[in-house]
Amino acid sequence: MATTSIKDEARKLIERMPETSTWDDLMREIYVRQAIEAGLADSDAGRTTGVEQVRAEFGLPE
Repeated sequence: MATTSIKDEARKLIERMPETSTWDDLMREIYVRQAIEAGLADSDAGRTTGVEQVRAEFGLPE
C-alpha cells in the first residue's frame, strides 16, 4: 500500500461501504483499518509477544 495515498485508500473504503452507512460506520472502518496496519507494522518490526510467553505470564495451560 505504500504506492497508494491515504486519500486514495479512504476513497476506496468509502466506495465499498453501503449507501446506508453512517458516520459511526465510517469511523469504525477507519479505526479497524488503522489498528490492523499498526499491528502488522509491529509484527514486521518484531514488537510482538509469543503465545507461549503470554500463556506463561497468565498461568494458562499450553
